[in-house]
Amino acid sequence: MAPRSSNTVTDNGAGLSRCPSESDMSTGGESQGRNPKFYKYRRSQLIGMINWTHVLGTHVPELMILGILVLISQIIYQVTHHQQQIDPGTNFSLETMLVLALAIKDLIVNFVHSLMELAVFSPAVKTTALILFVAGWFIRMDNPIYLLAFATFKAPESWRLSHAQLVQAMKNQGCYTQDSLDFMERILKRSGTGQTTAWPPGIVKCLNKKDNHSSDRSIEASREEAETILFDIVEKALKKARVHPKEIDVLVINCSLFSPTPSLCAMVASKFQMRSDICTYNLSGMGCSASLISIDLAKQLLQGRRGLRGGKALVVSTEIITPNLYHGNERGFLIQNTLFRCGGAAMVLSNSWFDGRRAWYKLLHTIRVQGTGTEAYNCVYETEDSDGERGVRLSKDIVKVAGKCMEKNMTMMGPLVLPISEQLKVVVSLVGRFISKLTMKTLRSYKRDDLALKVPIVKPYVPDFKRGIDHFCIHAGGRAVIDGIEKNMKLELFHTEPSRMALLNYGNTSSSSIWYEMEYIQEHQKTNPLKKGDRIMQVAFGSGFKCTSGVW
Repeated sequence: MAPRSSNTVTDNGAGLSRCPSESDMSTGGESQGRNPKFYKYRRSQLIGMINWTHVLGTHVPELMILGILVLISQIIYQVTHHQQQIDPGTNFSLETMLVLALAIKDLIVNFVHSLMELAVFSPAVKTTALILFVAGWFIRMDNPIYLLAFATFKAPESWRLSHAQLVQAMKNQGCYTQDSLDFMERILKRSGTGQTTAWPPGIVKCLNKKDNHSSDRSIEASREEAETILFDIVEKALKKARVHPKEIDVLVINCSLFSPTPSLCAMVASKFQMRSDICTYNLSGMGCSASLISIDLAKQLLQGRRGLRGGKALVVSTEIITPNLYHGNERGFLIQNTLFRCGGAAMVLSNSWFDGRRAWYKLLHTIRVQGTGTEAYNCVYETEDSDGERGVRLSKDIVKVAGKCMEKNMTMMGPLVLPISEQLKVVVSLVGRFISKLTMKTLRSYKRDDLALKVPIVKPYVPDFKRGIDHFCIHAGGRAVIDGIEKNMKLELFHTEPSRMALLNYGNTSSSSIWYEMEYIQEHQKTNPLKKGDRIMQVAFGSGFKCTSGVW
């Protein structure tokens, strides 16, 4: 598990090293609703066994090496013991050692040529070889993905703006009507974002009178923002993971709306002098769900690298704000100006068994659901408004579309993480609803509508994911998003605390927001502190429309 930060004291006592917070959910005593320990006691034994498998699995490489040494020593002992029985007066001279080496070689050759005739070996050797074979098969079947470390971007003081400064920055753009400014101010007050969230220098400079209140949205300003964020988080992540840049085999960077040439991958690979044979992938246009998509891509690429050494991947998630500030007055586009902020996260992954003991987390599952209808495709759409101003339009159907995608995602994730008791309740609910509908249909066919109305309607059972998951990182897309998921999944306040605090302190940092939330759980949360063996679920939504989830 990751080390918990100890120097996290701030003026307001919130324990957040990032910035002062308007509220302190983590130190306000017991959170509302049930205590976190309540769910610990209700977790099934089957779910608990997964943790023990992981603990034992992290020691398999050492046990394999020890087993091989034991096997070799047993073979040497068998040969020397046999030689002493033939010639009790044998002295272990150089000549004798050569004879023993040849005898061991002949024994191994005989073993290769007569695998089905194991009478050559003693029972102890056979038993050790069988154990090693089973352990080798276990390693071959279970190809784990470990998170060695991750780092998030902490903006300098000069990047941070209060709500009042942000409203003034929008006024200084000189392109918004008073009605649009009032609308953005109302949305900003209800957004759940705090007073010190980060904006890039190209936009912040419009508050400076020396710059004539103009913002810089040029490609150079955008590249400068990207370099500042990417170089910072990559350097910190590699340092935390104790990994040299040349050890990285796979580099995946996702950024939705800024895709320059050369690519962001080329920018990072050049800066850190990575190997020339590194595999690089630059993902764009995938929205706030792209981080887990990148993790899943890195997982599949790493799992193709078999062997104890495995491989290492660097995954970077960010969004560049500088070129993407909307300068029109249509309300469907204006929401993006009030929610999105600068941010980024870098993660170092490995599938080497030898990294299991020092890893912070182990990836258990990743699920991705892609909406394919017209509604899903158009609900988050980059286009131009009637005046030709480019921006991202958010549809009114986004809540409904997101709900459907998340329902499908949780349906796929449920069997992987829920205890049998919860899964049985879902099955019983489905069977009950089927029988109820069939009974009503049959009665109506016999024109007994009076009896059909009396048939009880069985409500669908929503499984309690709190019985299989200890912590939740819900994409900080806005206060309404967090409230809706908290209500539908029947989560407690301490479950959504990381999402609310990430939104408060950093705003919606797009795909990297779930890593700010995991960082909060890891370093700051006191109402539901992180423990070894705990499982964390990350859930994110993105354009297209997509819902992705991952369990660590």
